[in-house]
Amino acid sequence: MEKQEKIVSMFDDIAPTYDTANRVMSMGVDRSWRKKACDLAYGYQAKEGVDMIVDVACGTGDMMDYWRKQAQKSGVAIGKIVGVDPSNGMLDVAKEKFPNFEYHTAKATEIPLGDEVADIISITYGIRNVVQRVQALQEFNRVLKQGGLVVILEFMKNENPSLLGKIRDFYMNKILPKVGGFISKNLEAYEYLPNSIESFSTVQNLQNELTDAGFEILYTKSFSMDISTLIIARKK
Repeated sequence: MEKQEKIVSMFDDIAPTYDTANRVMSMGVDRSWRKKACDLAYGYQAKEGVDMIVDVACGTGDMMDYWRKQAQKSGVAIGKIVGVDPSNGMLDVAKEKFPNFEYHTAKATEIPLGDEVADIISITYGIRNVVQRVQALQEFNRVLKQGGLVVILEFMKNENPSLLGKIRDFYMNKILPKVGGFISKNLEAYEYLPNSIESFSTVQNLQNELTDAGFEILYTKSFSMDISTLIIARKK
Protein backbone atom coordinates (compact mmCIF):
# COMPACT_ATOMS: atom_id res chain seq x y z
CA MET A 1 0.00 0.00 0.00
CA GLU A 2 1.28 3.47 -0.93
CA LYS A 3 2.49 5.46 2.12
CA GLN A 4 -0.18 8.19 1.94
CA GLU A 5 -2.94 5.60 1.57
CA LYS A 6 -1.61 3.66 4.55
CA ILE A 7 -1.72 6.79 6.72
CA VAL A 8 -5.31 7.51 5.62
CA SER A 9 -6.32 3.91 6.40
CA MET A 10 -4.79 4.20 9.87
CA PHE A 11 -6.82 7.34 10.60
CA ASP A 12 -9.98 5.63 9.34
CA ASP A 13 -9.34 2.92 11.90
CA ILE A 14 -8.78 5.17 14.93
CA ALA A 15 -11.46 7.77 14.06
CA PRO A 16 -14.07 6.60 16.63
CA THR A 17 -11.66 7.05 19.58
CA TYR A 18 -9.51 9.83 18.14
CA ASP A 19 -10.99 12.72 20.14
CA THR A 20 -10.80 10.90 23.48
CA ALA A 21 -7.22 9.82 22.91
CA ASN A 22 -6.16 13.32 21.88
CA ARG A 23 -7.68 14.97 24.95
CA VAL A 24 -6.01 12.50 27.29
CA MET A 25 -2.62 12.61 25.60
CA SER A 26 -2.41 16.40 25.36
CA MET A 27 -3.94 16.79 28.84
CA GLY A 28 -6.32 19.28 27.25
CA VAL A 29 -3.67 21.91 26.57
CA ASP A 30 -4.16 21.66 22.82
CA ARG A 31 -7.31 23.72 23.36
CA SER A 32 -5.32 26.78 24.38
CA TRP A 33 -2.97 26.33 21.41
CA ARG A 34 -5.91 26.17 18.99
CA LYS A 35 -7.61 29.24 20.49
CA LYS A 36 -4.39 31.23 20.29
CA ALA A 37 -3.93 30.25 16.65
CA CYS A 38 -7.44 31.46 15.77
CA ASP A 39 -7.20 34.68 17.77
CA LEU A 40 -3.83 35.62 16.27
CA ALA A 41 -5.02 34.87 12.74
CA TYR A 42 -8.09 37.06 13.16
CA GLY A 43 -5.83 39.79 14.50
CA TYR A 44 -3.56 39.58 11.46
CA GLN A 45 -6.61 39.63 9.16
CA ALA A 46 -7.91 42.79 10.89
CA LYS A 47 -11.29 42.38 9.18
CA GLU A 48 -14.82 42.29 10.52
CA GLY A 49 -15.60 39.41 8.19
CA VAL A 50 -13.96 36.64 6.15
CA ASP A 51 -15.56 34.83 3.24
CA MET A 52 -14.04 31.38 3.71
CA ILE A 53 -11.84 29.43 6.11
CA VAL A 54 -10.54 26.05 4.94
CA ASP A 55 -9.29 23.54 7.49
CA VAL A 56 -7.11 20.95 5.75
CA ALA A 57 -6.66 17.52 7.37
CA CYS A 58 -9.65 18.61 9.44
CA GLY A 59 -10.03 15.20 11.09
CA THR A 60 -13.05 15.16 13.39
CA GLY A 61 -13.69 18.89 12.95
CA ASP A 62 -12.43 20.36 16.21
CA MET A 63 -10.35 23.16 14.66
CA MET A 64 -13.29 24.23 12.50
CA ASP A 65 -15.36 24.69 15.62
CA TYR A 66 -12.58 26.74 17.24
CA TRP A 67 -12.58 29.02 14.19
CA ARG A 68 -16.33 29.46 14.63
CA LYS A 69 -16.26 30.04 18.39
CA GLN A 70 -13.29 32.41 18.41
CA ALA A 71 -14.84 34.40 15.54
CA GLN A 72 -17.96 34.93 17.62
CA LYS A 73 -15.85 36.14 20.55
CA SER A 74 -13.86 38.47 18.28
CA GLY A 75 -16.88 39.80 16.40
CA VAL A 76 -15.69 38.34 13.08
CA ALA A 77 -18.38 37.24 10.61
CA ILE A 78 -17.55 34.09 8.62
CA GLY A 79 -19.19 33.26 5.33
CA LYS A 80 -18.23 29.58 5.21
CA ILE A 81 -16.01 27.08 7.03
CA VAL A 82 -14.86 24.16 4.89
CA GLY A 83 -13.21 20.95 6.07
CA VAL A 84 -10.95 18.86 3.83
CA ASP A 85 -9.62 15.42 4.78
CA PRO A 86 -8.74 12.23 2.88
CA SER A 87 -10.15 10.00 5.65
CA ASN A 88 -13.85 9.23 5.31
CA GLY A 89 -13.78 7.73 8.81
CA MET A 90 -12.65 11.03 10.29
CA LEU A 91 -15.14 13.02 8.21
CA ASP A 92 -18.02 10.78 9.32
CA VAL A 93 -17.26 11.74 12.93
CA ALA A 94 -16.88 15.42 11.99
CA LYS A 95 -20.22 15.51 10.15
CA GLU A 96 -21.98 14.01 13.14
CA LYS A 97 -20.38 16.51 15.56
CA PHE A 98 -20.63 19.58 13.35
CA PRO A 99 -23.27 19.06 10.64
CA ASN A 100 -23.39 22.73 9.61
CA PHE A 101 -19.91 22.88 8.09
CA GLU A 102 -19.03 21.95 4.51
CA TYR A 103 -16.81 18.90 3.95
CA HIS A 104 -14.76 17.44 1.11
CA THR A 105 -12.93 14.10 0.98
CA ALA A 106 -9.62 15.11 -0.56
CA LYS A 107 -5.87 15.25 -0.08
CA ALA A 108 -4.01 18.41 0.92
CA THR A 109 -2.43 18.44 -2.54
CA GLU A 110 -5.81 18.33 -4.32
CA ILE A 111 -8.17 20.78 -2.58
CA PRO A 112 -11.42 20.81 -4.60
CA LEU A 113 -11.85 24.61 -4.51
CA GLY A 114 -11.16 27.40 -6.98
CA ASP A 115 -8.20 29.78 -7.12
CA GLU A 116 -7.92 32.55 -4.53
CA VAL A 117 -11.19 31.83 -2.69
CA ALA A 118 -10.06 31.36 0.94
CA ASP A 119 -9.05 33.99 3.48
CA ILE A 120 -7.47 31.47 5.87
CA ILE A 121 -6.20 27.90 5.45
CA SER A 122 -5.34 25.97 8.59
CA ILE A 123 -3.78 22.58 9.13
CA THR A 124 -3.44 21.40 12.72
CA TYR A 125 -1.35 18.34 13.51
CA GLY A 126 -1.73 17.18 9.94
CA ILE A 127 1.11 18.62 7.85
CA ARG A 128 3.56 15.91 8.97
CA ASN A 129 1.12 13.30 7.61
CA VAL A 130 1.22 14.86 4.14
CA VAL A 131 3.78 12.94 2.10
CA GLN A 132 3.96 15.55 -0.69
CA ARG A 133 4.35 18.55 1.62
CA VAL A 134 5.89 20.97 -0.89
CA GLN A 135 3.04 20.37 -3.33
CA ALA A 136 0.52 20.88 -0.51
CA LEU A 137 2.00 24.28 0.42
CA GLN A 138 1.82 25.30 -3.25
CA GLU A 139 -1.82 24.18 -3.28
CA PHE A 140 -2.52 26.30 -0.18
CA ASN A 141 -1.04 29.27 -2.02
CA ARG A 142 -3.31 28.62 -5.01
CA VAL A 143 -6.51 28.48 -2.92
CA LEU A 144 -5.69 31.48 -0.72
CA LYS A 145 -6.56 35.03 -1.68
CA GLN A 146 -3.76 37.58 -1.97
CA GLY A 147 -2.78 38.40 1.62
CA GLY A 148 -4.53 35.28 2.92
CA LEU A 149 -3.11 33.36 5.85
CA VAL A 150 -1.87 29.81 6.33
CA VAL A 151 -2.02 28.68 9.97
CA ILE A 152 -0.02 25.59 10.97
CA LEU A 153 0.00 23.86 14.37
CA GLU A 154 2.30 20.87 14.51
CA PHE A 155 4.53 18.62 16.59
CA MET A 156 7.97 19.50 15.29
CA LYS A 157 11.31 17.73 15.35
CA ASN A 158 13.69 19.25 17.91
CA GLU A 159 17.31 18.95 16.75
CA ASN A 160 18.92 20.27 19.95
CA PRO A 161 16.56 19.43 22.81
CA SER A 162 16.95 21.11 26.20
CA LEU A 163 16.31 19.18 29.41
CA LEU A 164 12.62 19.99 29.06
CA GLY A 165 12.82 18.89 25.43
CA LYS A 166 14.28 15.55 26.50
CA ILE A 167 11.42 15.13 28.97
CA ARG A 168 9.04 15.88 26.11
CA ASP A 169 10.73 13.28 23.89
CA PHE A 170 10.48 10.65 26.65
CA TYR A 171 6.77 11.39 27.03
CA MET A 172 6.15 11.32 23.28
CA ASN A 173 8.16 8.14 22.68
CA LYS A 174 7.44 6.02 25.75
CA ILE A 175 4.20 7.13 27.42
CA LEU A 176 2.00 8.67 24.75
CA PRO A 177 1.90 5.62 22.41
CA LYS A 178 0.81 3.34 25.26
CA VAL A 179 -1.97 5.71 26.35
CA GLY A 180 -3.23 6.26 22.81
CA GLY A 181 -2.91 2.58 21.98
CA PHE A 182 -4.88 1.59 25.09
CA ILE A 183 -7.74 3.98 24.31
CA SER A 184 -7.88 3.23 20.59
CA LYS A 185 -6.92 -0.46 20.76
CA ASN A 186 -4.47 0.38 17.96
CA LEU A 187 -0.93 0.60 19.32
CA GLU A 188 0.61 0.79 15.86
CA ALA A 189 -1.24 4.03 15.07
CA TYR A 190 0.07 5.76 18.17
CA GLU A 191 3.58 4.41 17.74
CA TYR A 192 3.38 6.13 14.36
CA LEU A 193 3.01 9.54 16.08
CA PRO A 194 6.50 9.84 17.66
CA ASN A 195 8.05 8.18 14.61
CA SER A 196 6.34 10.69 12.32
CA ILE A 197 7.61 13.59 14.43
CA GLU A 198 11.16 12.26 14.46
CA SER A 199 11.16 11.91 10.69
CA PHE A 200 9.40 15.26 10.17
CA SER A 201 10.80 18.68 9.50
CA THR A 202 12.40 21.17 11.87
CA VAL A 203 10.75 24.57 12.39
CA GLN A 204 13.41 26.26 10.25
CA ASN A 205 12.95 23.83 7.37
CA LEU A 206 9.16 24.28 7.37
CA GLN A 207 9.60 28.06 7.41
CA ASN A 208 11.92 27.77 4.42
CA GLU A 209 9.40 25.61 2.56
CA LEU A 210 6.66 28.17 3.25
CA THR A 211 8.88 30.98 1.97
CA ASP A 212 9.69 28.98 -1.18
CA ALA A 213 5.94 28.42 -1.73
CA GLY A 214 5.30 32.17 -1.76
CA PHE A 215 4.54 32.97 1.88
CA GLU A 216 5.88 35.55 4.32
CA ILE A 217 6.35 34.26 7.89
CA LEU A 218 4.43 36.43 10.36
CA TYR A 219 4.59 34.45 13.60
CA THR A 220 6.39 31.41 15.00
CA LYS A 221 6.19 30.17 18.57
CA SER A 222 6.61 26.83 20.35
CA PHE A 223 4.41 25.98 23.34
CA SER A 224 4.54 23.66 26.33
CA MET A 225 8.14 22.40 26.37
CA ASP A 226 8.23 22.78 22.58
CA ILE A 227 5.60 20.05 22.21
CA SER A 228 3.62 22.13 19.75
CA THR A 229 4.67 24.87 17.33
CA LEU A 230 2.45 27.51 15.73
CA ILE A 231 3.43 29.12 12.44
CA ILE A 232 1.34 31.79 10.72
CA ALA A 233 2.33 32.97 7.23
CA ARG A 234 0.80 35.35 4.70
CA LYS A 235 0.51 34.84 0.95
CA LYS A 236 2.64 37.48 -0.75
